[in-house]
Amino acid sequence: MNINGHKIANFGEPYIIAEIGANHNGDMELAMKMIDEAAKCGVHAVKFQSWTDQSLISLEEYEKNQKYDDSPKKHFGSLKEMVTKYYLRKEQHFLLKEYCDLKGIVFCSTPFSEDEVDLLEEVDVPFYKVASMDINNYRLLSYIARKGKPVILSTGMATLSEIETAVRIIERAGNTSIALLHCVSIYPPETKDIHLNNIKLLQQVFPNYPIGFSDHTIGITVPLASVALGAAIIEKHFTIDKNLPGWDHEVSADPIEMKEIVSQSVIVHEALGNVHRTVSEAEENKKNKFRRSIVLTRDMSDGEIIVDKDITFKRPGTHISPDKEVYVIGRTLKRSMKKDDLLDWSDLI
Repeated sequence: MNINGHKIANFGEPYIIAEIGANHNGDMELAMKMIDEAAKCGVHAVKFQSWTDQSLISLEEYEKNQKYDDSPKKHFGSLKEMVTKYYLRKEQHFLLKEYCDLKGIVFCSTPFSEDEVDLLEEVDVPFYKVASMDINNYRLLSYIARKGKPVILSTGMATLSEIETAVRIIERAGNTSIALLHCVSIYPPETKDIHLNNIKLLQQVFPNYPIGFSDHTIGITVPLASVALGAAIIEKHFTIDKNLPGWDHEVSADPIEMKEIVSQSVIVHEALGNVHRTVSEAEENKKNKFRRSIVLTRDMSDGEIIVDKDITFKRPGTHISPDKEVYVIGRTLKRSMKKDDLLDWSDLI
């Protein structure tokens, strides 16, 4: 998969997506501040969510069956008021896309209906991100796939069978530019429920597609650990203030954390190296200083025969190495030498 020239591959340098989602709280000034901060952090893309008060939730039925934490820190007003306030209007998509272009950062979004897919086509997003909730929404998956752009699919709440079916749906629509994100759709999940090794499972089951991680944990430890497992993409919720009202601020990375994710993920990626045993040039240059050579344990005269007790091993490693002692024992000295002198092949008969 390739997004705007960035190759997306397992064990490649991770593609970092700052998930603003609805953290803008319907405030375009706040949204642009978040884009500014995300760009400063060095992420590759900022992601929003494209839904309306009509396309996402059947509010009356949803409110009948859910309990909400209505503390001011997280929410304000009713769910209906929040949904109405938080969704991005059509013109705001173009405004934010233009602002992202100005800041040199990719604008992308998750559509929740076919109409919103069409809107994002107008905006000209470089790829589509599909939310975990829609992994069994075959109509939407097919519609997105037929746009011919890369599809990044989160797998939260899904069984392996459901993931396989979703991938086949996208493929049958003629699209094989697919990436899968291991995801746990709890905000935040307990550590024991994260199962990062699922990244390795998905790599094995879908060897032709890059596998990443959509993170809902607190802090930066887990997303960085995913890089060590080869995560090709990291998606992390982003905010400039964790105390803002709204759904996801509390589990989001702030600018300090996001900057660390970006910089440290590069370090982890580079440190992984390759699976072949490699001695670096720097290590090679250290051999002479850190390894040992064969030295004499006593003063010896020319013509003496060297026995076991006549030699030991000390730094530096510039002369005959300890593993060659079998070729030294029993040899005769050509010249007189002092204790701790380093033996050279030229000293032996």
